[in-house]
Amino acid sequence: MPKLCMPKGLSFRTQADQRTPQFHSFIITREDGSRTYGFVHTFYEEVTSPQICSAMQTLTQMHNAESTSANTPSSSSSSSSSMDSLASSLDEADSPTSSSSRRAGSYDSSRDTLYVSKALCLITPMPFMHACRRFLSQMHRAVTAATAPPLPLESYVHNILYEVPLPAPGRSLKFHGVYEPIVCQRPGLGELQLADFPLAEAFSLLGVENLVQVFTCTLLEMQILLYSHDSLIQAGAHPATLSVYYLLSRMRHANLCFVDIDNHYIELPEDFPNFPNKTELIQELSEVLLSYGISANTGAPPRTRTSPGSAPGSTPSTPGRERKTVALRQLEDDGRNGNLAGEELAVLELLQGNATLERLQALTKRTGVTVARVDALRAGVKAQLTEGHGGRTAAEEEELRNAKLNVQLREVCASRFTTMFADYEAFVIQSAPDLESWLTNREQMHNFDKASFLSDQPEPYLPFLSHFIETQMFATFIDNKIMSQWEDKEPLLRVFDARIDKARLFNVRAPSLRSSSYQRCTILKESAQTIEQRLMKIDHTAIHPHLLDMKIGQGKYEQGFFPKLQADVLNTGPTNNKWSHRTATAQRRKERHRHQTEHLGLENDLKEKFMQEARSLGKNLRQPKLSDLSPAVIAQTNWKFVEGLLKECRMKTKRMLVEKMGREAVELGHGEATITGLEENTLIASLCDLLERIWSHGLQVKQGKSALWSHMLHYHAREEKLEQQQAESPVSHVPERRKSDCSMAMPSLRVSLIQDMRHIQSMSEIKTDVGRARAWIRLSLEKKLLSQHLKQLLCRQALTKKLYKRYAFLRCEEEKEQFLFHLLSLNTVDYFCFTSVFTTIMIPYRVVIIPIKKLSNAMTTSNPWVCVSGQLGDSGIMQIPKNVLEMTFDCQNLGKMTTVQLGHDNAGLLAKWLVDCVMVRNEITGHTYKFPCGRWLGKGVDDGSLERVLIGEPVLPSGEEDSGRGCYTPPLQRSPSQIRRISVTSLSGRGYKPTSAQIQEAIGEAVNNIIKHFHKPEKERGSLTVLLCGESSLVSALEQFFRHGFKSARLFQKTVFVWDFVEKAIAYMESADQMGDLQETAEPLGRTCQSLCHYVNAINSTRRNIGKDGKFQLLVCLGARDRLLPQWVPLLVECPVIQRMYEDSALLRDRATVSSHIDVLETLHDFPITLEASIVKGIAL
Repeated sequence: MPKLCMPKGLSFRTQADQRTPQFHSFIITREDGSRTYGFVHTFYEEVTSPQICSAMQTLTQMHNAESTSANTPSSSSSSSSSMDSLASSLDEADSPTSSSSRRAGSYDSSRDTLYVSKALCLITPMPFMHACRRFLSQMHRAVTAATAPPLPLESYVHNILYEVPLPAPGRSLKFHGVYEPIVCQRPGLGELQLADFPLAEAFSLLGVENLVQVFTCTLLEMQILLYSHDSLIQAGAHPATLSVYYLLSRMRHANLCFVDIDNHYIELPEDFPNFPNKTELIQELSEVLLSYGISANTGAPPRTRTSPGSAPGSTPSTPGRERKTVALRQLEDDGRNGNLAGEELAVLELLQGNATLERLQALTKRTGVTVARVDALRAGVKAQLTEGHGGRTAAEEEELRNAKLNVQLREVCASRFTTMFADYEAFVIQSAPDLESWLTNREQMHNFDKASFLSDQPEPYLPFLSHFIETQMFATFIDNKIMSQWEDKEPLLRVFDARIDKARLFNVRAPSLRSSSYQRCTILKESAQTIEQRLMKIDHTAIHPHLLDMKIGQGKYEQGFFPKLQADVLNTGPTNNKWSHRTATAQRRKERHRHQTEHLGLENDLKEKFMQEARSLGKNLRQPKLSDLSPAVIAQTNWKFVEGLLKECRMKTKRMLVEKMGREAVELGHGEATITGLEENTLIASLCDLLERIWSHGLQVKQGKSALWSHMLHYHAREEKLEQQQAESPVSHVPERRKSDCSMAMPSLRVSLIQDMRHIQSMSEIKTDVGRARAWIRLSLEKKLLSQHLKQLLCRQALTKKLYKRYAFLRCEEEKEQFLFHLLSLNTVDYFCFTSVFTTIMIPYRVVIIPIKKLSNAMTTSNPWVCVSGQLGDSGIMQIPKNVLEMTFDCQNLGKMTTVQLGHDNAGLLAKWLVDCVMVRNEITGHTYKFPCGRWLGKGVDDGSLERVLIGEPVLPSGEEDSGRGCYTPPLQRSPSQIRRISVTSLSGRGYKPTSAQIQEAIGEAVNNIIKHFHKPEKERGSLTVLLCGESSLVSALEQFFRHGFKSARLFQKTVFVWDFVEKAIAYMESADQMGDLQETAEPLGRTCQSLCHYVNAINSTRRNIGKDGKFQLLVCLGARDRLLPQWVPLLVECPVIQRMYEDSALLRDRATVSSHIDVLETLHDFPITLEASIVKGIAL
């Protein structure tokens, strides 16, 4: 690692030398092909050690003495190498006469300050070059700044090591450096892999044609020799732009490609085949570069060597003779400075100044001819003029520009390969029946029909393709294609095949396969927009750096000197104690594996035989036949299989959790669980398959199609007698009564494995044992009892030993415990996998009505009714027997319950009914919903409502039976306060009067919650009805807004509601319309007034007895749905009725407040609000 960070070793400088920080990168490629990327920021720091300064002065004197005494090379290699690093190469090259004033590399400790190079290196699994460079530069800037950084440097290092996750595919991530936030993005699974190095600099150095030729040499796996007079190019390119070493010698060889970076030219090997359609490819690449204002003509034309020794006339000029010309040409062609090359700029000026040519260009466009080069020139100039705008910094603009240019240049090249190899799959030979036999005979197999492939290609392609299909690169590509039928596809292969499938879908390839016509890339704009959207709209933000638990005083800030970081703080990342027990288990597993390996090693004579037997098992791990193998091979093979099942269980549960948690999981550092595109149903089906394989492993005798269901049937038979005995004995229900008040009225639901089995067996829609097992898994997962039920199933060890062999997974105690622990982690999220899949089954529901008994109105003489609604339908109106507060009914699956309609017919002497809430429970899944009411139902009381629409909220389980499922942290929400719903002028309503600030905040919060609802992915959205009509909803906030400043009623006066004000305002508007006062108003205002009157009259004329507050709720919901609410509020504010019914201090009379609320309500116009049928029942609007 030190050699990669400092390839030239330590370097010393003085104050007279250039000490600009440098940046470079490197790649470490392992044997398995995986890569690690390193990014290094090298800077110079003052040497404070007197011993080092004295030693350097001695070396300087020795070097000067040797160089002046003789012309022969110095015999002391150490002194010469030290002074080579001390001397500035720039001073030696650009100032050859500087030795007269001051010897290059001289050092005097009395007058000079000595500096030594230091390096900051960041190792990453992916090449986030821009992000790493900015982070390292900010770290260096924190050391050289005049003031200390906000936090110790350990905080920033610890943050990026342990708290900044990798962005998920197709997502962007923002994390925080020392001074500024840093953004990085990761391409999606269907995009080209990340390439963060600026290709524009490579094209600026060599030109398009030269770089295409170098690219061709790379594809053909030719040797490439790159030359530069310094390891860090002075033109500003990063050494990692081409990811190769810079060699300092001018060797010539006939079979390699020589690239002179300083003079911008290349020499190609003999008989070099050109890339297919090279001219058209260069043209397309040039147009992309010109669209970003980068000249495509940099660099001399490539030269091809005909012999190892070139003629004197063909040798390139020396760097010294061409440096000035090259520098001038670079300055002229530098697109980053806003300049175009001379030729392009002259053409553009000619077109802009010549009216005839402008008319000619317009004529060609009307006839369908495109002048691509001119358009590209205009786009380049426009891009440069608009660069830096949009509220972004120059660095962010440059990063976005480089990213868009990179992806478009790479897409052009990728499009060429998609066209050339569109039919490669037809020539892949797949003769092996399985992966093991293919790997065994890999070297003898013929995997690609090269002759047929070449005979089917256009003749101009043959020189290149005949060489390319012989490369190791192409052979690896074909191998990956063959192995993809047994294993997951390689990421690049997946992208390439997807591009080919897309091209076939749109018939991009011509019918004649031998056509050599050039097909341009069609997704340049789309690819650039994807990058821009990802960088502009940040998906995730990492945790900010924070203070660590570290010693104070160490690493004290000293300007210009990088402190020694506290290793003990950085070596330990965030720990979680509940996972620490895995360390001991892993250690025991390693020890057991070591003993088995040693056992195999002792049997030298049988070792080869056992290995051959184990290898013969191949991939058939579902039911390994181990009866004929030795005990050692049995133990070794089953240990691997059990480990594989446990690992798969761990990965599946993690993927399910990450998929369910969505963006929050990525912020917690689990972005690498790549689940993009996998639906929840697919993951659960995969879990069902895994459980079946676990229960199938090591069976004594297979019974039925489902091993899990068969085990459960055996368990049921054994437990049936015990269950009967328990049913006959008295059972105490005392523990179940220790619940909240609202839970006392709802009888406890029996939770048992056998009870859930009976529910599944009663479902006539399921015909097979496999289907019953999967339904039971879904039900247990939804009830958060899967781990508990399986633990109960496996607690009967006698039954397990009877059904399974000793090597079965279910008889490995440690692995079984870990398996159940992984399944227990699924209790942290909510699944509705049973409810959402079995939508047509009949489900029993229980309804409990809880009245407010303290007011002596627990019962009513009228005929009550109830209707339960859910996301999948409603139960219809059901009559409740008199004097009964609890009932059960069977209904087709309603899904997640949302609303309950409760009412009565107002018959009898005691028709008034005061209801606290309604509880509804799904008797199969156990999901319980509470529908708060806290209102009267009856004429002449409250708002006179005989029917109320109640909004549901799920009740989180509590009690001892749920202790094993413990995953619920939010507290139970209380029933809504009756005071909030009582009329605005009643005496009981005096207890709760929110302030104007609280009301305004409530409106903003309610609107914000609705906007957040629509910005969430559809599968993560909750109930919109709750946000509109529930607690802290839009209706609740607007009701408080209209109630504020309402004039209090006098004694014995009739109570007044908000709906009374609305009705009086409508009456005034209608009378004014009849008298002609509204005819003089503007037409839009008149239409708005008519719509408000129409909606209010329609609500008043409905046959539903929903009361005054219910009518106001319906008006708000309809106004939000039809985008009329912001238009209605000004009409009510301007109505003269407001002066009689509201105080002067009322919010409704404050024009500034009303105007701000109207602006807030208008933000809802961008979203399609849909109302449930239970809300708008009986309203034809």
